[in-house]
Amino acid sequence: MSVKYVASSKLPTPWGIFDMHGFEDSQTGKEHVALTFGEWQNGEPVLGRIHSECLTGDALFSLRCDCGFQLQTAMQHIAEAGQGFLLYLRQEGRGIGLINKIRAYELQDQGANTVEANEKLGFAADLRQYDMIVPMLEKVGIQQVKLMTNNPRKVDAMKKYGVEVVERVPLQVGKNEYNEFYLKTKFTVLGHLMSEVHFHGND
Repeated sequence: MSVKYVASSKLPTPWGIFDMHGFEDSQTGKEHVALTFGEWQNGEPVLGRIHSECLTGDALFSLRCDCGFQLQTAMQHIAEAGQGFLLYLRQEGRGIGLINKIRAYELQDQGANTVEANEKLGFAADLRQYDMIVPMLEKVGIQQVKLMTNNPRKVDAMKKYGVEVVERVPLQVGKNEYNEFYLKTKFTVLGHLMSEVHFHGND
């Protein structure tokens, strides 16, 4: 496996003090982070999220997606539960990178949905890989997860790499006038497990 653990430190946040564990992928040059909160016994199901990088939503407060809202809500839920993890994977734009994501946004401004925009640029709808989660979860001692996600592909990916998902925890947050079409595309085209009420105005 090309992903190796490097170092750990404390990370104070508005929700509490997390432990931050850094990993490097020697093949891709990407750097990934695992955040953990609290402690757990070996084999105990742990609440957590697998979150792919979204600079615009996570750091620039974009309302075009629900990523930043999901990131913050997941961290809040973990802190409230007293234990949990978040894997932050450097896979911007569902794997197409930041500049191509901006190009995709330009196409979306012209009327394309998020899947159509990626495909017009010559990419699949979702290019993310999840093999790097294996050494990351091994390092923090997790074999079973209660996964915060609306994406069935993430659940399938966990199973593919031998991680047991004992529960899928919905994470329907952040709907607004700018991302309603995006959320509807996630639901109708990408098969995300969201209730229709989430994007029809009655959260």
